[in-house]
Amino acid sequence: MAVRTGLEVLVRNGSPSLRGKQVGLVCHPASVGKGFEHAADLMGALPMVRLGALFGPEHGVRGEAQDMEAVEGQAPVDPKTGAAVHSLYGTREDSLEPTPEMLDGLDTLVIDLQDVGSRYYTFYATMTLCLKAAAQAGLEVLVLDRPNPLGGEIVEGGAQEPGYESFVGPFPLPVRHGLTMGELALWANDRLDLDVDLTVVAMEGWERRMLWEDTGLPFVPPSPNMPTPDTARVYPGTCLVEGTNLSEGRGTTRPFEQVGAPFLDGDQLARALNRQGLAGVHFRPVRFTPMFHKFAGESCGGVFLHVTDRAQFKPYRTGLSLLMTAQDLARDLFRWRTERYEFVDQVPAIDLLTGTDAVRLAFDRGETLADLFPAWAAEEQEFLEARQPFLIY
Repeated sequence: MAVRTGLEVLVRNGSPSLRGKQVGLVCHPASVGKGFEHAADLMGALPMVRLGALFGPEHGVRGEAQDMEAVEGQAPVDPKTGAAVHSLYGTREDSLEPTPEMLDGLDTLVIDLQDVGSRYYTFYATMTLCLKAAAQAGLEVLVLDRPNPLGGEIVEGGAQEPGYESFVGPFPLPVRHGLTMGELALWANDRLDLDVDLTVVAMEGWERRMLWEDTGLPFVPPSPNMPTPDTARVYPGTCLVEGTNLSEGRGTTRPFEQVGAPFLDGDQLARALNRQGLAGVHFRPVRFTPMFHKFAGESCGGVFLHVTDRAQFKPYRTGLSLLMTAQDLARDLFRWRTERYEFVDQVPAIDLLTGTDAVRLAFDRGETLADLFPAWAAEEQEFLEARQPFLIY
């Protein structure tokens, strides 16, 4: 059976729950139907449905902005649908949530965002803030579900500790959570006591074992540096590089699949990593020159991650191993990021990403990942059990 997204199911059924309603749509470039029609166009064409506003998360409705780049000064009206356009990613933290003025006149908020299965990909944080704002405004919410590209069976990473909440972790989840956006919405509504009038339009044909390639759906990049399913596969691990002074490959054609710095020897790093026998991955030495972002215009030595076994590959553990090895090989030059990160300047970025300071401190003390894994395994199992009431598939 072909997988049908929540958007396709809603459109096929004629959206009876939206008839006569003034609707706001939270969307981005990957909010498309089976014929690549954008959700805004499909919603605007539904009978007896009035599309009143579009809301863009990080990168914007059309996805043209880079990471942590404020989306402001955009056209106030969408030229194709005539709907008002609002940014949910500006220069201040309070810009991340819809204001009462933005929601004024709406009856229903529809959320159609493609996630990539990692806690620090910010679209589920935007969804959570939209649920909160809708509850306060008395709006009903429809979440149109989409596949988790990493499947729904495996989780990775320890629990996020209190005090490390941010836009890359608004509430506790493992880094690789194995939930769909609809399931995340159910989880947030319950765990944060949002009490929002929430309906999830479920997919048809999706099973938890499915990776993206099993769905038969085309992959539309949901953000500028998420070009392929291969990027999503390594992202739970290599996004951690954002918390360091290494390049995560932004400004190249293969962001997150290659990692490096001018002070790293790619051959040395690849040999050291391949000797560790990490499951389902091979590290190839590379040199690359980012056109923008970290080390723009500088030649970087590093490694390219080739996933050789999708079922066995553990991206989070692999990413941590990569960072620990790079730190060991370039200890005098390796640094943790200290600049402001996702509106937070009092907590190191790596702590926000891992959800704790334990990983950074363990690295700096020269401990091994084996010292951290036992606690994570227990926390992963605890989450697998806790999420059961919220699973749709």
